[in-house]
Amino acid sequence: MTIVENQMFDEERALYGACDLMVKDCKFDGPADGESALKEAKNVTVENCLFNLRYPFWHNHQLKIENSEMTEFCRAAIWYCEQVKIKDTKLYGIKAARECTDMFIQGCHIVSPEFGWSVNKIQMENCTAESEYFMLRSEHLKFLHVQMKGKYSFQYIKDSVFENCVFDTKDAFWHAKNVMVRNSVVKGEYLAWYSENLTFENCKIIGTQPLCYCKNLKLINCEMIDTDLSFERSEVEATLTAPILSIKNPLSGRIHVPQVGEVIMDVPEAKGQIVIQKTPK
Repeated sequence: MTIVENQMFDEERALYGACDLMVKDCKFDGPADGESALKEAKNVTVENCLFNLRYPFWHNHQLKIENSEMTEFCRAAIWYCEQVKIKDTKLYGIKAARECTDMFIQGCHIVSPEFGWSVNKIQMENCTAESEYFMLRSEHLKFLHVQMKGKYSFQYIKDSVFENCVFDTKDAFWHAKNVMVRNSVVKGEYLAWYSENLTFENCKIIGTQPLCYCKNLKLINCEMIDTDLSFERSEVEATLTAPILSIKNPLSGRIHVPQVGEVIMDVPEAKGQIVIQKTPK
């Protein structure tokens, strides 16, 4: 493997098409303002590097990035890549990952609007993220101990699992399909409308008008806080562990709850049952 160390690159396509390369303690910055530094590269490892220029990693295969930083000026950093591992790195540029396959992200801090669009098979562990439209239209996500804050996250995702996460995000999981969320906190408005085959297990759900227009929705031992007008026109099976403010027009299924402030059933097609079931002391 060729080693490139302690250098600064600012020209266009500085290391284009590199293969079997180790890049250490380098900076991609400078007056030439060149783009696409490592485009079309294969089997590249990057350690302790700074990226302050646009589009550094496009069409990469077997890419490893550790202890590095992509600044806010490093736009659209990782696109059309396969077999990507990123550890202990700051991802601060807009549109930081898109159209990638087989990603592993660990210990990273992400501040990136429109992060992770159309990604297939991404595993994320022990990360924090701030984003809008986070992970839009991505599939096969596996998140563990991830904290995320933003808007419109996980829309149109499929076949994904989230465990021990904290999400503070508006309009999360809209149109999501085949998704499991376990032991997590989800806070925000209008959670998971139009989703299909979505399950929450041992979760805390906070915010107004959640879980409406859902198909095959399941809640297992969940707590719902400040949730009003919940489950409107949803097919739902739910066991709730705490009182809920209000339930409106569930289409079918049963909602087991210790207490409900208001039940609104004002359309004839609403056939869902609300079962008041005291929790054992």
